[in-house]
Amino acid sequence: MSERKIEIRALIRAAVAAREQAYAPYSRFQVGAALLTQQGEIYTGCNVECAAYSVTQCAERTAIGCAVSNGCTRFAAIAIVGGEGDRTPVKKLCPPCGVCRQMLAEFCDMNNFKIILAKSEEEYSMYYLKQLLPLGFGPGNLEG
Repeated sequence: MSERKIEIRALIRAAVAAREQAYAPYSRFQVGAALLTQQGEIYTGCNVECAAYSVTQCAERTAIGCAVSNGCTRFAAIAIVGGEGDRTPVKKLCPPCGVCRQMLAEFCDMNNFKIILAKSEEEYSMYYLKQLLPLGFGPGNLEG
């Protein structure tokens, strides 16, 4: 098995484990994310819902916050696993919402950052952030 395949499986496995920690009593839609830094570290996050829906935190942004709070701001890839039900098998791929795509653009090279949407370690699709956020606005747009 190639090193790249092993890295993808490890990220997916970490996202699946993070999904098990999701706090989703209202939607029952549990999401886990595993963010790979350019240094090879993995930070995970899960969605955290709130009765005041507007302050709900997505798994991807939870993982980013965890990484940034530990001094990491350069990322290579993220695996996302999500679906309805309490730890039930995932039936569909779960792409990041627009807010999470924008947050990823803040820290990632849009042409090289990989987004892995997975149902399992064997069943996944991979995209580059640029594909999911065409004409995205990022730090480079603020440079003179």
